[in-house]
Amino acid sequence: MDQVAAHIVQIAQIQGFTAIALGLIIGLGALGACIGIGVMGSKFLEAAARQPELMPLLQGRMFLLAGLIDAAFLIGVALAMYFAVANPLLSSLAG
Repeated sequence: MDQVAAHIVQIAQIQGFTAIALGLIIGLGALGACIGIGVMGSKFLEAAARQPELMPLLQGRMFLLAGLIDAAFLIGVALAMYFAVANPLLSSLAG
């Protein structure tokens, strides 16, 4: 019975630490994406105010970079959801 209880405690610890890691991955990823898009947007507005004739070129590049920043965040969310649903760390306890 002691081995079963120890095994359950190990599973609970892995799941608990995984939940903390998921929160950090999603939270810090969202924070970084928001800061990045905010800084990029402010620099776009500064550049557009300085040289209005370049606004279409800058706007296209800004939207491209905003998509890439969001894609990096969404890759982190997908990785976090993978660990939440199919945790590969629990398979190490099967042996």
